[in-house]
Amino acid sequence: MSTNAERIERLELMRAEAQQGGGPVRVERQHAWGKLTARERLELLLDPGSFVELDAFVTHRASEFGLDRQHFLGDGVVTGHGTVDGRLVFVFSQDFTVFGGSLSEAYAEKICKVMDLAMKVGAPVIGLNDSGGARIQEGVASLGGYAEIFLRNVMASGVVPQISVIMGPCAGGAVYSPAMTDFTIMVEGTSYMFVTGPNVVKAVTHEEVDSEALGGASVHTGRSGVAHLAARDEGEALEQARRLLSHLPQNNLADVPLVPTRDPADRMDADLDDVVPDDPLKPYDMHDVLRRVVDDGAFLEIQPEWAGNIIVGYARIGGRSVGIVAQQPAHLAGALDIDASVKAARFVRTCDAFNVPIVTFVDVPGFLPGVAQEHGGIIKHGAKLLYAYCEATVPKVTVITRKAYGGAYDVMSSKHIRGDLNFAWPTAEIAVMGAEGAVNIIFKDAITDAEDPAAERRRLVAEYEAEFSNPYVAAARGYIDEVILPRETRPRLVRALEILADKRDTNPRKKHGNIPL
Repeated sequence: MSTNAERIERLELMRAEAQQGGGPVRVERQHAWGKLTARERLELLLDPGSFVELDAFVTHRASEFGLDRQHFLGDGVVTGHGTVDGRLVFVFSQDFTVFGGSLSEAYAEKICKVMDLAMKVGAPVIGLNDSGGARIQEGVASLGGYAEIFLRNVMASGVVPQISVIMGPCAGGAVYSPAMTDFTIMVEGTSYMFVTGPNVVKAVTHEEVDSEALGGASVHTGRSGVAHLAARDEGEALEQARRLLSHLPQNNLADVPLVPTRDPADRMDADLDDVVPDDPLKPYDMHDVLRRVVDDGAFLEIQPEWAGNIIVGYARIGGRSVGIVAQQPAHLAGALDIDASVKAARFVRTCDAFNVPIVTFVDVPGFLPGVAQEHGGIIKHGAKLLYAYCEATVPKVTVITRKAYGGAYDVMSSKHIRGDLNFAWPTAEIAVMGAEGAVNIIFKDAITDAEDPAAERRRLVAEYEAEFSNPYVAAARGYIDEVILPRETRPRLVRALEILADKRDTNPRKKHGNIPL
């Protein structure tokens, strides 16, 4: 019979074995690739000493293809819970040193367990992905494991925040789990995502491409829009995950974080009065507006390299976490195109799911014209953004800085789609279209018949601009709550968010809406 001392020694030996992953040789290889181990990553992500591991002694149950002779404690994924800035989070970290991080039935069960716990207690889930995909030796059992995870991604969606950090390969069916989480972060040079790899692509389409060009960080943050942020190294990627969490509540029933700030609520910035150029065709950088309005100029931009004509991200205003959606006049004049509509719609719905107020800065000349946009489905994709704003019940505050033309005016959190407080600067132009276009349509015959058509056009444009290219017609109808000086923007937003903090709004009871996917 074993003594207590022997039992304790056995436990300590098993714990030590579980810490080794795939062994020192594979750990060295992982480091040589510029990658940290699964446990080293958790040490960077979580508050020091807060990690509590679950299922450290789980092993696979397969016996085919010699697997009965290869058992590693933990079976290739480290799972458990810890804290980030003192707040509970559940985590899983895939271990590439064990079977290349490939997913087995037992491995999937470990991930499902922490996801189930996270939903029960209402805490975020962070997944650190570094896996070669399904463990082929286990066949359909491994595929079933992926499906179990996918199901939980969907069930947890809108209940608790889910963040995926891609820190190595993520290929095949494995990519669909990160795709269904709220945010995906990739590491430049060492991570990639694709459904079919370079070899399959070459065999089927005869295209020559490597992993980086097919599905690297720059591809997915700059071209496909699959990933939200790219980091230079793993430490930066994990810090980005921590920053994201700092702006999100624990779950869909919790309030957004409120952090004390030394930035005065009544701070005005006279430089804002000169941000918008006198020439309506001249661009300016909307970042200059955002930095002058938010607390301490700190703005966490999401998907900064994709669809640059619209800006989305998180900041604090008066200490309160907010989601910001803003046109970027310096890119495509801030027009809404397919990518911008999808980008902003996804962000608005994420904010709404987690009770994050939405502040919208509008300078939009309309939807981007063109055959490619129409054939690509701008009607359907633009409707996604309209749908998202209409559906959102969180506090919605809007500031029109310059152009708000046509249907794009309606879409961008206008009063008509339940915008709560809508402000406009004196430089705002709220109209069906620009003065030139309107005059060319309304006064086409008068211009043609005039002695000097060019002079008549200039006169009519000037009259139209004086009467309609301003915020006062909309203000007279109550579509704009207040026309404010640009310098007054921050104090007005702070106050607006304060009075809307206890807002309660609901949508009709239904199973779910049918967003135009």
